[in-house]
Amino acid sequence: MNMQTKAYAAQSASSALAPFDLQRRAPGPEDVQIDILFCGVCHSDLHTARNEWKNTLYPSVPGHEIVGRVVAVGDKVRSFRVGDLAGVGCMVDSCGHCHSCEEGEEQYCENGFTGTYNGPLFGGENTYGGYSQSIVVRESFVLRVRHAEQDLASVAPLLCAGITTYSPLRHWGAGPGRRVGIVGLGGLGHMGVKIAHAMGAHVVLFTTSTRKIADGKRLGADEVCVSTDRDQMAAQANRFDFILNTVAAPHNLDDYLQLLKRDGTMTLVGAPAEPHPSPGVFNLILRRRQLAGSLIGGIRETQEMLDFCAQHDIVSDIEMIPIDYINTAYERMLKSDVKYRFVIDMASLE
Repeated sequence: MNMQTKAYAAQSASSALAPFDLQRRAPGPEDVQIDILFCGVCHSDLHTARNEWKNTLYPSVPGHEIVGRVVAVGDKVRSFRVGDLAGVGCMVDSCGHCHSCEEGEEQYCENGFTGTYNGPLFGGENTYGGYSQSIVVRESFVLRVRHAEQDLASVAPLLCAGITTYSPLRHWGAGPGRRVGIVGLGGLGHMGVKIAHAMGAHVVLFTTSTRKIADGKRLGADEVCVSTDRDQMAAQANRFDFILNTVAAPHNLDDYLQLLKRDGTMTLVGAPAEPHPSPGVFNLILRRRQLAGSLIGGIRETQEMLDFCAQHDIVSDIEMIPIDYINTAYERMLKSDVKYRFVIDMASLE
C-alpha cells in the first residue's frame, strides 16, 4: 500500500517550486523507510528543476543530500534498525551486475544508476527526492550517519558536496607531501578545502574574490591565491600535483592547467549548463598533464567519506531555511549568496 507524502515540486522549467503530494511505496523486504529531518540544496537541484540539462521529468521533487531517522525496515534488512540515523545521497539504485557496480563504483553504472530524483540516468520512471517528508530506499543504498545529532543539518550536504570532493581527492592522492589546489569557494569548494586539509595536503585555494581570503584560511587553506591577479597566478605555475576545480560556470581552464607539475592532474567536478572553452593542447602535452572528471562516489566510498568526516569533525557550513524559502534560496544561490550550503529543515513541511 502506497503512502502519501508531502513534498515541494517544480511542475515545469518556468514554475516555482510549490507544495505537492506524492506517493511513496510501502517498504518491501529489503527497504528502509526514513523520515527526512534535513535536506541540503545542491546546484544540481536548480539545474534539474529548471531543465538546464534538458532531461528533467516533471513533476520534479529535487533533493539528494538527505539525513533522517529510520522509522521502518523490511524483514530482510540487517544493517539498520528503527531509530537509527541514516543518509541518502545521489543514487537509490543501479544495475548491480556491470563491471563498475561489481567494483563498488555504482556512480559509473554502465546501465545507468537511478538518481534519488529525476529517474534512471538513461530514462525510465520518475523518482522523487528529499524535498519531502519521507523516502523509502533499498538498504544497500542507505548510509549510516555517525555524527552527533546536533550536527545532522550540517551533515546533510556531505551526501553530495562531501563525496563529490572526497572521491577525486582520494583517487588522485591528496595526502601529505602533495600540493593541492581547490578552485572556487562555494558549496563544493569549501568542502574540498576542509577534506584536503584533513588528508594532510598543502592546500591552496583559488578564488576570484578577495573577500574570501580570510574564510579560505579559516576553513583550512594554507594559501589563498586571487585568480584574477596575474602575478599571483604566475607565482603558482608548475607547482601542483593535483587541482580540484569545483566551479560550475564556464571559464578558461588553461589558467589552471599551467599551474600543474609534469604529470599533474586537474579534475572537474562542477557541472556548468554550458561547456567550458576548449583548453589549449600545449598546456597538456608539454608537461604530460591530465584533464579529468569525477562524479560523486560509490556507496562504499560514500560511507568511507562519512566515517572520515565524523572522525575529523568535518561538516558543511550551512544556512538553515524553511521549505517555503526554497525559491528565494535558488535565486541567492545563483548569486553565490550563501556560506556555503542551504539546508532545508524538513519540519517546516508539516
